[in-house]
Amino acid sequence: MGQNSNQKGKNGRIINCKNEIHEKEAANINSNLGKHSGIGPLTPLQRREEAFQIRQNAAQFQRDLPLPGHPCNGDENLYANKIGNFSKTLPHNKLGEVDIDAYNIFIQALTTGNPDIFEAIPLGGIMKLANPQGSYAYDLMGPDSHHLTMLVPPTFSSVWRASEMAEDYWGALTRDVAFINYDTNPLTIEAAADLSKFSDFRGPKQDGVVTTKTLFRGNLPGDLVGPYISQFFYKDIPFGNKTVIQRYNSPVCGNNFMVSYDKWLDIQNGELPNSSITFDSPLRYIRNGRDLGQWVHVDFTYQSTLTACLVLLSFGSRALDPQNPYLNSRTQDGFVTFGTAQFLDFVTKAARLALEAAWFQKFLVQRVLRPEAFGGCVQNNLTGATTYPINKELFKSNALTKIFSKYGTYLLPMAYPEGSPNHPAYPAGHACIAGACVTILKAFFNESFIIPDPVVASADGISLLPYSGEALTVGGELNKLASNISIGRNLAGVHWRSDSNSGLKLGESVAIQILQDYKNTYNENFNGFTLTKFDGTTIII
Repeated sequence: MGQNSNQKGKNGRIINCKNEIHEKEAANINSNLGKHSGIGPLTPLQRREEAFQIRQNAAQFQRDLPLPGHPCNGDENLYANKIGNFSKTLPHNKLGEVDIDAYNIFIQALTTGNPDIFEAIPLGGIMKLANPQGSYAYDLMGPDSHHLTMLVPPTFSSVWRASEMAEDYWGALTRDVAFINYDTNPLTIEAAADLSKFSDFRGPKQDGVVTTKTLFRGNLPGDLVGPYISQFFYKDIPFGNKTVIQRYNSPVCGNNFMVSYDKWLDIQNGELPNSSITFDSPLRYIRNGRDLGQWVHVDFTYQSTLTACLVLLSFGSRALDPQNPYLNSRTQDGFVTFGTAQFLDFVTKAARLALEAAWFQKFLVQRVLRPEAFGGCVQNNLTGATTYPINKELFKSNALTKIFSKYGTYLLPMAYPEGSPNHPAYPAGHACIAGACVTILKAFFNESFIIPDPVVASADGISLLPYSGEALTVGGELNKLASNISIGRNLAGVHWRSDSNSGLKLGESVAIQILQDYKNTYNENFNGFTLTKFDGTTIII
């Protein structure tokens, strides 16, 4: 078979070597190889042509997709003082409004992509912008970062934005309430009732209202089933020659930051914080919003989904996707393809591509302000220093009264001393990574597999308790993992719910197109990747 000059490649492509140039080249190859011992269905020349065609077809598929639009919320053109846009690390006045000349240089750098202009951006302190030139990067697989679009985020003055700010205030007030106690704690009960009053709150509800069973949860299938925290945060992790028990450093209760106006302004200008997180002992399982916020404070990019992959592998072949071509093989197991090596590679590979898509939207399209900056606007309005067009529904929230009573300001109490990262809010990078990597896992594993021996953390996080309730599936708990990762950043005060929701979907789009690029690269009889999207629809790639 390897000597045929006409060879049918994968997916019916014909590689034709019967022309004079190719015949001469093939002859030269054969003479140069001498005692070449390679075997296989294709000659070296045919293999080279096949590899070229696969890459060309993948690139052409991406090129021929419709060009998307890139809408934004219009705040940047609406407000001359740029109150609706990200400006952290640039110089600001006493109201926290950005220096317009500095902001214009920032925009000029982004518009031109000129590295020299990026070096000329004025800074207000010693902190630097987080890799804005990453928004121009190209990649050699999956979608181009500029070829994906997103929904328009909330505007500065909308009820939608006001409701998200109220949710972040309540997230700060309830950081130390154990998830297992949400149904009985007065603060979480009040938070649910308060958020229910907003005319445009877009978190999950039961019978039209926010309840303690939907509070701070995601909108994905499986998010409302079982414990708040995904089983992939609780199960022991097989990690090479050891087992990792998922107990982590836990900050002490009440350890909040940036509630002083002067410190808040310093951080907006890019100064270093003068305080740090104090940790409790012993190590604990994730049991409340503060623990979850700290986990997503110091995690590396794909940590959550890498560990989920390792846990899934420990469940054995029953947890693999039913379409895996080796499940019913009499003589073979998967490894390089449709096995451990590929699963681990893909679940890490998707992370950076998701960030490329996020960075394009963050810097070149959206430039949405962070919640901590909006908190400064609330503070200045309520002290009479400004009259920003913040929606009045926010000022009816009981969260503001409680925040002021506890801290003496209306600033958003932050879980991190440095506040948010130094890049725009929309979309959330953590959410994009989680959305992409979870989608990869759903393609390779059995979403219907029921997770054995489910557990929930005790109120103090010292132990795990048996969970008995509705069955927890791989698909539902992967979705919940993605929501935990993204909403954990909201509970820390650094993101909005819309950052999380849209980020998950952007990451999902990245992963789907990675799988699309790879679907024709296998020799096995393979019918395509099947997975359930975040909107509940099932697709075959």
